[in-house]
Amino acid sequence: MGQGLTGTENGEWRYLGGDAGHTRSSSLDQINATNFSELEQAWLWRSDNFGPNPDYFSRSTPIYVDGTLYTVATPRRQVVAIDPATGENLWTFREPETIRHQRSPRQAYGKGVAYAEVDGRGVVYITTPGFFLWALDAKTGRPLENWGSEFPVGQFPETGVIDLIPHLVEGWGPWEDYVVAGGEYDADYGIPRELGMVTASAPPIVVNGVVVVLVGHQPSYGQTRIENVPGDIMGFDAATGERLWKFHVIPRPGEVGHETWHNDAWRFSGDMSTWAPASADPDLGLVYLVTNASTVQAYAGHRPGDNLFGGSLLALDVATGERRWHFQIHRSDQWNYDLPTPPMLMDLTVDGQRIPAVIQNTKQGLVFAFNRETGDPIWPIEDRPVIQTEVPGNYTSPTQPYPTWPEPVDPIVLNGITEEFVIDYTPELKEEALTILNGFRVGGLYVPALPNTYEGDYINNVGCLGGGNIIPHPPVADPSTGLMFNSHRRNCFAPGFMRPTNGRDRDNPNYPEPGEGGATPNSTPTTGVTVAAWLPGGGGGLPTIDGLPLYKRMNNQLTAYNMNGGEKVWSIPIGETPDSIKNHPLLEGIDVPNSGGTGWSIQMVSGDLLIQTRALSEGMAQMEPDAPLTLNARDKFTGELLGQVPLPAPGQYGMMTYMHEGKQYIVVQIGSSRTDFPGALVAYRLPD
Repeated sequence: MGQGLTGTENGEWRYLGGDAGHTRSSSLDQINATNFSELEQAWLWRSDNFGPNPDYFSRSTPIYVDGTLYTVATPRRQVVAIDPATGENLWTFREPETIRHQRSPRQAYGKGVAYAEVDGRGVVYITTPGFFLWALDAKTGRPLENWGSEFPVGQFPETGVIDLIPHLVEGWGPWEDYVVAGGEYDADYGIPRELGMVTASAPPIVVNGVVVVLVGHQPSYGQTRIENVPGDIMGFDAATGERLWKFHVIPRPGEVGHETWHNDAWRFSGDMSTWAPASADPDLGLVYLVTNASTVQAYAGHRPGDNLFGGSLLALDVATGERRWHFQIHRSDQWNYDLPTPPMLMDLTVDGQRIPAVIQNTKQGLVFAFNRETGDPIWPIEDRPVIQTEVPGNYTSPTQPYPTWPEPVDPIVLNGITEEFVIDYTPELKEEALTILNGFRVGGLYVPALPNTYEGDYINNVGCLGGGNIIPHPPVADPSTGLMFNSHRRNCFAPGFMRPTNGRDRDNPNYPEPGEGGATPNSTPTTGVTVAAWLPGGGGGLPTIDGLPLYKRMNNQLTAYNMNGGEKVWSIPIGETPDSIKNHPLLEGIDVPNSGGTGWSIQMVSGDLLIQTRALSEGMAQMEPDAPLTLNARDKFTGELLGQVPLPAPGQYGMMTYMHEGKQYIVVQIGSSRTDFPGALVAYRLPD
């Protein structure tokens, strides 16, 4: 039997992912297969009561500690304490207004809060879009006294807050040059735009008395600037707010990984965010984090090299911030393959040997597994050659790592659309698809974009993803059995072509040029000093056959692994094949296999149940306006549906469970303008 980490004892849900290992699993079993369908709605809590522009896709999973629920609401990231029995608000806290909050590129992406006990007192910690760290009394919501330092702007209290920007830029070369040149720090505005932008998305995590702060930026696929501030990871004393350490995500001279930044790109490169929440093993004293790429994800000519610690799983000593081990899961990212889901920790028994494991799922659909104490791979990982860039001046790593086991969630990612995956519902469809694909260079995951001047042997490159954007539907696991559940879909694509920037600086390559499409000369503001040589230039796209894809669809799929052996246990479609495929004239009279519906599957483990629902974004909800909205109980060993209850709106992001005054509750994040429930929480319990 496996073992979970701390966080869900006594019916609590102390971390964003339930336990410190972020498995989103609880042993509670008052709600089970025999009574699940009897669940009744206990309460409904709406975030649109807390301000305009509510986040329709609520990202914040509440925590439950010491008889209270805590979450955040709206782009203001207002902290709310909620009565777990009634859904009533107990207290709220909102950060005073600053210009830098208004400038934040990720206001609506707050994923929640952290909690710790300091000298017997409960404390809630929150990082905000303006890049502040707050410590709040868990009973009152008031900023902690004698904690942090006074902030000299507006209506900020004298205590309870830390301005994180001075800590982040301390010792950073471009900031020191700015100060030497006469620049001054404007605490209200934040970092000067020409140096960078910074924010926070994932909440901090508190481990052994240390608050580990994560960093976010404007997504680097929306930039042409090559400069930004690095997202260095910082640790603060939970009791006093004193900064204890800072880890450089872009290594400086003398640090491990510095040699992976050629042409002195470490001096100006930035970003390298930690978007996804962290996990931790308090007994080992380690915190586990994942990173994205550096500036300008579509082009790496200005930052040649493998670019550590981008695209990496990091294990840091929480007491000192020192790197214990790391593994770079992809090198020199140009595909927006940032690691979007927290490292997942649980103990496994592999070939009779007990292993403390960390499992990392990826957008690509690969599954990496390591000994979380040593960093040694549980199964071999091999480097494989990948297609190289043909964009002048660009850089791609000659190889990328592939796990030899477990197999990917979708095997198409290994070699792309080979004949095995070509649409073959009729011989005519297969022949036409193969004829079309004959004009393309077919690859797997790491397919680079071609220059817009390309005149070679192929129409374009073609690649495939197997996992998709798993930020809003993270994998979950059951430490008691070693089972892991992964929601995924198949997506094959021909990337657009790259074109020269000609020195033009643009904040978002998708915005029109001045004079085009209603743009004004001021609609593409200067965002950096130096501009990347190339940027996405449109075009591309994979042809279809009268709207039918060239490959067999796998839309909304849920797959279970037994991670003790690494093998798949079951895999099922979630929802039904869209009518646009099922009723297509070219497929008339053909029994098309169910490829699953739109949206994603989101789930958690509670006792012997896998509790699951579908997430439907606005566009997906329009594609399936009559999709049933249900919360489902499934057998975690088979995927079999055991019971259902109706939901008032589609699920979003996640769910959690807790035991309060002898009753188990299930809380589901829901939201959709289709149902007029933006950013809501709905709670269920058994009838009295």
